[in-house]
Order: sequence, then C-alpha cells, then structure tokens
Amino acid sequence: MKSVSSTVHLSPNALKVLEKRYLKKNEEGIVVEKAENLFRRIAKTIASADLKYGKSETETAVTEEEFYAMITSLDFLPNSPTLMNAGRRLGQLSACFVLPVEDSMESIFDAVKNTAIIHKSGGGTGFSFSNLRPGGDIVGSTKGISSGPISFMTVFDTATEAVKQGGTRRGANMGILRIDHPDILNFITAKDNNSKFNNFNLSIAVTDDFMHAVKNDKEYDLVNPRTKKIARSLRAKEVFDLIVNHAWKNGEPGIVFIDRINKYNPTPNAGAIESTNPCGEQPLLPYESCNLGSINLAQMVTDNSVDYQKLKRTVRKAVHFLDNVIDVNKYPIQKIDEITKSNRKIGLGVMGWADMLIQMGIPYNSDQAVQLAEEVMGFIQKEGKNASTALAEERGVFPNYTGSIYDGKIKIRNATVTTIAPTGTLSILASCSSGVEPLFAVSYVRTVMEGTKLIEVNPYFEKVAKERGFWSRDLMERIADKGSIHDFAEIPEDIKEIFVTAHDISPMEHITMQAAFQKHVDNAVSKTVNFSHDASPRDVEDVYMLAYNLDCKGVTVYRDGSREEQVLSTGKTKQEAEPAQTKIVPRKRPETIKGETRYMKTGCGTIYVTVNEDENGQLFELFTSMGKAGGCASSQAEAIGRLVSLALRSNIEPEAIFSQLKGITCHNQTWSSGGKITSCSDAIAKALEQYLHKGEKGNGNGKKHNSEVMLLGACPECGGAVEHEGGCAVCHNCGFTKCA
Repeated sequence: MKSVSSTVHLSPNALKVLEKRYLKKNEEGIVVEKAENLFRRIAKTIASADLKYGKSETETAVTEEEFYAMITSLDFLPNSPTLMNAGRRLGQLSACFVLPVEDSMESIFDAVKNTAIIHKSGGGTGFSFSNLRPGGDIVGSTKGISSGPISFMTVFDTATEAVKQGGTRRGANMGILRIDHPDILNFITAKDNNSKFNNFNLSIAVTDDFMHAVKNDKEYDLVNPRTKKIARSLRAKEVFDLIVNHAWKNGEPGIVFIDRINKYNPTPNAGAIESTNPCGEQPLLPYESCNLGSINLAQMVTDNSVDYQKLKRTVRKAVHFLDNVIDVNKYPIQKIDEITKSNRKIGLGVMGWADMLIQMGIPYNSDQAVQLAEEVMGFIQKEGKNASTALAEERGVFPNYTGSIYDGKIKIRNATVTTIAPTGTLSILASCSSGVEPLFAVSYVRTVMEGTKLIEVNPYFEKVAKERGFWSRDLMERIADKGSIHDFAEIPEDIKEIFVTAHDISPMEHITMQAAFQKHVDNAVSKTVNFSHDASPRDVEDVYMLAYNLDCKGVTVYRDGSREEQVLSTGKTKQEAEPAQTKIVPRKRPETIKGETRYMKTGCGTIYVTVNEDENGQLFELFTSMGKAGGCASSQAEAIGRLVSLALRSNIEPEAIFSQLKGITCHNQTWSSGGKITSCSDAIAKALEQYLHKGEKGNGNGKKHNSEVMLLGACPECGGAVEHEGGCAVCHNCGFTKCA
C-alpha cells in the first residue's frame, strides 16, 4: 500500500494491520485496495439500508457521507467482520453468535456444522453445554452410556482447529456449563491438560443460589438436565475454591452470573439466555447474533473536558449505523437471520477510555475516574436509547418488542443498545487504548520488517515528557524494557499517577472500574482483571466476590505469567519414562557442531545464548555470553549454560530443562518482543525453547502447536508480546487476537 488519501490519518502500525487483515487482496495475496476505498465501501454498503425505509437516493448519499466521516476520523469503528466483509461477496458482518446444543446427537452435530459455517464467515460462537446429560448417564435409544458434555466439546474444538487453518480470522468459542450440572468438576479442570480446548474460552454459569451457598458455607444440589432430578450435593465453598484455584493457575474458567444476566434479559418471552459470545460481553439467545462497534473516547475530549455535544452526535450516528448493519448483513444461517431481526440487538461500546483520562489529567485508579466512567457511559446509554427510540418512530419497534422488559412503556428499535467489547485490533487502527482498559504499556518495543525493533511511546506521554523536560531516547528505551514508569526516579510523581498501566492498578480497582461501566450497559463489559505473578488464590477469590457484590455480569482474570507456567507444569509426557539407569555418561563432543545465537534482553543487561546441535540433529550444548562481561550475573549465566549442556549431553529432554529454569524471578525484570523476561535463567530457558520450536529439535518429541506457543506469551504470527486485556489475548505488534 503506497499511499492513503488525506481524509484517512492512520499510524504506520495501523496501516500495517489494515493491510494484513482487512484490505482486499487478489488471488496472489497482493493488496488491491487502499484505506479510503475500504472505508468508502463500508459507508456506502451500510448507508444503503436507508433505502429500505423510504429514504431517497440523495438522503442516502448524505447518510453515506456521515458514516464515512465518522469512521475515517476514527471517532467510531465497527467490529472486524463489518470492516472485512461490508460490500464484498461474503457480506457477513456480525462478530457474535450463540448456537443451541440440545441433548441429542442430531442437535450436537447440527451445532458443529453451523459452527464451521460461522467461523468460515469470520464470526465467533458461544454455547451452553448445560442441556447435555452427564457422563455415565443412560442413552435411551441405545441403552448405552453417555460420555458427557466435555467429550462433545472436543468435537467442537477439533472442528474449529480445522476451519481456522484456511480462514482470514481465527474461529473462537465460548463454552459454558451451569454450576449445578453433574459434570461441573470435570469442566472446571478441563484445561489442566493444555493440549485440549485451545479454541475455547471456558466460563461457568454461576447462579445466585450457588453464591448464597458459598457465602453461608452450605451445600448445593447438582441436577441431571435429562431427568431434572438431584444427582448429588456438593459443598459450595469447596467447588468455589476449585474454580478460584484454576483461575489463579491459568485464568480459566471465567465466571458469568447467569441469573443476573437473565434478570436484565430484554426479551424473556423469547427465551432464557444460557450463553455469551467468546469474550463474555454479549449474552445472546440461541441462534441470535449481535453487531458491535466502539466509539473512540480519545476523540471526545476538547480543552481537557468531555465534549458531550460531539459524543452525542457520534452516538446518534453509531446507533443508526449499527441498526443498518442488521438489514444489510448476509447471515450465515437462515435461523440466525430470523432471530436477529426479531430482536435487533446492537452493542455500542467504547475504546480509548485510558486516553480520555490521561487528556483530562485523571488517574485511572481514582474515585474521580470511576465517577467519570459512570457519567460518560450513562450519557452514552441515554443518548443511545434516544437514538433507538427515534429509529423506532421512523422504522418501527423490534418484532419481539411485546413481552419485553420495555412492556410498551417506551418505543425502541433495538432490544439492547450498549456493550463494552474488547477492541484489541480496532484500537490499533484507531491508535488508542483498548476498550475500558488502562494502558498496557507507556513505551514498548514493536517489531517491523526484517526484525527491526522500534520503540513505540504513548503520544500523550511523549508530549508531556518533552514539555516537562525529562524526555530522552535512553529513558524511552528503558521504559520499553519495563512497560511501566513506576520505578523511574527522574519522572515526576504527578506524571506517574496519570500514566498508570494494567499492573500498576490493583485487581480491586480493575473490578471497580468494570462495575462503574456495567451500571449503564445493557449487555456486559469485557475486561481483564490483571494480577501480579505473586498474587494468591485468595486475591482472586476476593475479586470474584467483589464483582458479584457490585453487580457485574461476569469476571475474567489473568495472573501475570500463569499461562506460561501452566503449559510447562501440566503438559503430559509423550512417551513412557525410560527404566532407571545406574549411571549416565554424557556424550562426547564431536569435532564439528552447528547452531545459532539468540539475542535476549534481561534486567541485568543483554545476554547472547548459543544453542548447538550434534551431527544427528539432537540438541547438544548451550553457551551464554553477557553483553557486559564479568560480574555475578555473567558468572551465573555461564554456570547455567554448563549445567544445561551437561543435561543435554545426558539425553535429558529440553522441555524438562527449560521447565526448571523458566519463570524464575529476580528483582530486575524486563520486557522483550516475545514477552516478559523475569531473570537471566528465564531468558536462557526461553532462548532454548524458541530454538526448540523453530526447528522442532530435541532428544524426543517436543512439537507444539501455534495455539500453545501463543499461551507462552509470544504471538504465533509475529513473535511479539501477547497482552491479556478485554477478556482476550492481543498482539499490539501485528493485530493478532486469540478471540474472534
């Protein structure tokens, strides 16, 4: 892509992501579309829905220009499928779908088929497996024994893996099981083996009865969904502790408060809500879809104050845009077309919240920020409802309006109007912070063509650093090593208070902010509650209880480094252990040997790690060299290298070696393009691991899939650092996201 018109102002990284993921390509994979052409086809396609409601060609052209101006200015962006597919042959514009899974083989495999169709079109899917009879139950037609919901989830996972290989956008799933299902304990522990369910986010549908039983240390009943009879009872606190401990270990399962979700179900007569989309922010009925979009709050600040007039105009146009999407959308399944148009749910959310706070000089973790969150989202909710009401006067209410919670009191076009969705890739395009998250870093390293490293600095921080006289290239590079500015003495304290990152904020403050937005959101809020590596399970428990008490609809947590540990600590060995030997003699070094050297950043300085293999292709030895020779760090790195070499020459599997070294922490930690480096030994372990994945070398079988590499903290597409935010995992370097 050579040039972009003056009407579209995108950063170099946004242009790179746009070219990689959104712009049209020919059969040879060459980009044949410019950014302004993409935005024009989107605006033209979505505006065309006005013709259906009696607007003239001239009036529709005016709407097109409004939509074009709104998205080219980056005031608002729709969800990724709309960016990808509007005005193109596929024409599927929705991000979120929920499919029913009933207790029959026909229903299960119909859902698998429909999942494949949706994933191929660029959507993500959610399922409740709560209607399936438990493992060990009787199958009436054959008198056999049911394998239970977890075994059938494997079928969905495998189908997703197959479909995503040829798709433009990863398929993602949400799997939900009710807390009172007899197989709940197996569901909680389903991801103990990391080779399973890598295409699923797992959440437990937690009921009010269960939460009351936890608080009062009572038992609760597990109910067979087939017979509706009590299967057995469990002590609620023990089950809750199991959930907490697994979330502490690797962030899953999450929890959704299903009774609270149904309390606010806008169409109860149309059915109960059992599941959500993959990131949990969009509860949907079976066969329902939703179209999402986000307002860029960074663009809604004038003279250090919220520009409510501009925000009002943007909300009005965004609601109009999203309602039009429902009509021009080409739904992948006819039933989805019918149910979606019966309720006409839209999900207008926000991004750039942290940027808004920074421009106004308000710390993210302050009472003032929480109050502003309620004010801004309350304003968006009010104006969104007003816009939907105006559309209802012109176009009619949604068909399932009768029997809804609105109950004839107000006329409204859309059953729901607001949702806070993750905006990982959208926020890269808009060059703003993601969703309602704090900054993920003040400065970070971005990899560009041919491995060149660039230092990306938050533009607001760069501006204030230059104005206040403490900017320097060296400082920006040192901040990029850490992400946070918390420990830099040369930075004024008032600046540190404003430019806080996810790990500068306590988990309780994360939840308080989520709850502030949830007060004025129809659907739910997708947000990650970040924990430091040394957080305890009790800390996770406290967050869960606070989220429930503050009326959140769900919780997603991530403890720093936990998934990296989990992959190494729970992976099953691929072969039986060798019989014990009385003596192990290391292999002798051959005359010639080959290998490669990796450059690794550590908090103690640069370390060069050389990994060599013998003539048979087996890993043989490892050497280290510190950028600054001498000293304790250099001698310890050399000692580690010698011991690793001895282990490799003694035929010990590399995975067993780096699992012992990886995750060891010291006081001086840093960040690299592949993730967090916690110590010199951690850097050596990751260098060995990267060499192993690159060539699939080893003394046995150590192959890992891309989805597992992603869990290790590195993006499977570009190797950049993966951040856990907005209930998802996102690479800010190339726009890769785990979630659809």
